[in-house]
Amino acid sequence: MHQRTDESTRARENQEMFARIAPRYDLMNRLMTAGMDVAWRHELIQRAQLTNTARVLDLGTGTGDIAYEITRRFPRSIVIAADYTFEMMNVGKQNGRALPFNAADALRLPYADEMFDAVVSGFLLRNVTDIDRALREHFRVLKPGGRFVSLDTTRPEKNFFTPFIQFHLQKVIPTLGRVIAGNGNAYSYLTRSTEHFLRAEELAERARAAGFRDVGFARKNFGTIAIHWGIK
Repeated sequence: MHQRTDESTRARENQEMFARIAPRYDLMNRLMTAGMDVAWRHELIQRAQLTNTARVLDLGTGTGDIAYEITRRFPRSIVIAADYTFEMMNVGKQNGRALPFNAADALRLPYADEMFDAVVSGFLLRNVTDIDRALREHFRVLKPGGRFVSLDTTRPEKNFFTPFIQFHLQKVIPTLGRVIAGNGNAYSYLTRSTEHFLRAEELAERARAAGFRDVGFARKNFGTIAIHWGIK
């Protein structure tokens, strides 16, 4: 019971944090990554190997960046944009993204078994309170042969760039968060979640344990970002 209470508290705190930063979330993503997040999302969509009639769940959709791009590329596809934070989805609506936004908890998806051809996400898994359960839910709602593709941070290996990466994470990002989004604390959390999240190899093992095959990943951005994929 104590663990469940802790998880519930953390989930609520994350939800409140993302609600506060929702108005500047997209702008901050562009600034923090020097615009590279756009290219990473495009690669994520390519990795999903979608058809024009695919049924896709964009989980942790935020303002709907990925879902909107999928509908632009595959206009006959059916895309559900789901998130736990209403304020993020409202920003997407205000930005003119006419998407079927759904409220959904990644640990208890309100969808039937084997409903989707692909489940995609951008910066979701580091924020869930139970990664294994989230991956099992991905697996459950996918059709046989369906793909999950996840874009997220990963703990980088130490190398020549480590001091520069640490400076960017610990100084630049919180400062941008304070100046641009008016919330340095939220972006300090995002920095900590990056530094303490699973290494790419560890997340790949979790995906295999959830039942996925042909699991793989590609590191980006000096090893601080990874795109993961697997097949049901």
